[in-house]
Amino acid sequence: MNRFWILALLVLLPVRTMAALTIEITEGEEGALPVAIVPFGWQGEGAGPEEDLARIISNDLQRSGRFKPLPVADMLARPHTGLEVDFRDWKALGTESLVVGRVQPNGSGGFLVSFQLFDVYKGEQLAGYSIPSTKRDLRMVAHHIADVVYEKLTGQRGAFSTRIAYIVSTIGAGGDQQVSLIVAHADGYSPQTIVTSKEPLMSPAWSPDGRKLAYVSFEKGRAAVYVQEVFTGKRQKISSYRGVNGAPAWSPDGRKLALTLSKDGNTEIYVLTIATRKLQRLTSNYAIDTEPAWSSDGRTLIFTSDRGGKPQIYSVSASGGAAKRLTYEGDYNARASYSPDGDLIGMVTREGRSYRIGVLDPRSGGLLVLSDGPLDESPSFAPNGSMIIYATKTNGKAELAAVSVDGRVRQRLALQEGDVREPVWSPFTRSNRRKP
Repeated sequence: MNRFWILALLVLLPVRTMAALTIEITEGEEGALPVAIVPFGWQGEGAGPEEDLARIISNDLQRSGRFKPLPVADMLARPHTGLEVDFRDWKALGTESLVVGRVQPNGSGGFLVSFQLFDVYKGEQLAGYSIPSTKRDLRMVAHHIADVVYEKLTGQRGAFSTRIAYIVSTIGAGGDQQVSLIVAHADGYSPQTIVTSKEPLMSPAWSPDGRKLAYVSFEKGRAAVYVQEVFTGKRQKISSYRGVNGAPAWSPDGRKLALTLSKDGNTEIYVLTIATRKLQRLTSNYAIDTEPAWSSDGRTLIFTSDRGGKPQIYSVSASGGAAKRLTYEGDYNARASYSPDGDLIGMVTREGRSYRIGVLDPRSGGLLVLSDGPLDESPSFAPNGSMIIYATKTNGKAELAAVSVDGRVRQRLALQEGDVREPVWSPFTRSNRRKP
């Protein structure tokens, strides 16, 4: 059997896992920006909230590989407002940017979180505002603040307040398998189980508004595509034709799903209009066409096909027509998707006997290999296009990893016990929109 299709079947094998992810930076960018995030002050009676907002912000910025936070123990002062800041203290430490903040009660058990970001050498405030929060949402508020700091200092939108989804499987004492679709914060915290099954789950895909996940389930003994609301758990079966029902991919407007189906005898790419259930066949070839992904403007889809003898990436108009081959370097390129701005295509590519993550410049045809594992797969772009999260194996154990699109920053997302696979990064949503 072709290795391309062996890899497609690997996701059906039972693995063990725990839901909590921990992130380790394995390689950062040289010349990371020095920044200080002072522990936030508490202005209320009794003990403050348990969440350490400054630590969360600091960890977010450090994980990006582009910042070097100052250790709290090295700080000469701990101001909580701009009026308390003496910029000479921070210049002496070589700190270029400074974040100070405070938390105070906001009635009904809630909080008001205030923060300010300063350019130390200019002595100017770059950003600052107050955010009301519940106890449950404090961690996400910290991620929002990290997003603002990241954008002000790099010019690129931050993605710390987004989420990731991934598949985990556990084996009980009696040998029974339970497969779960998990959603967690982008830093691995606050995992929530979306759906569980004794049969395989695979190919999760976020809707453009971040409120739904499409996925493939074998819970009825055959493949079917479901769409499930993340917050309510409500779901509906979208596709359960005879044969293959796989690889769902949302159109940018959220009205359609591209699917891989074999309902007409061969495995082809189809587009389903969700509201009307109208089905349009896009490809027609004797080879296997699979793994569709949309361009950001919704006009084009890319997909994997072995119509040239080996798995390669092709594109086709969303209205149908002839397919165009995009990849020529190497004898294996698959599982492709566009970066959010459309400038790059992420994919799995083969080097020798190893399967690695690469990015293709569709204009020049140049391919940059980003990862170095023996079996790296399932790449997914962060919504700001800065990183790619993917599944890998370390010492025979399935884990997640992330790498920047230039290959300079690398992260390892590990479980204390077990394996994890098929990560997918959520889009930007209203809840992580820009703040003034």
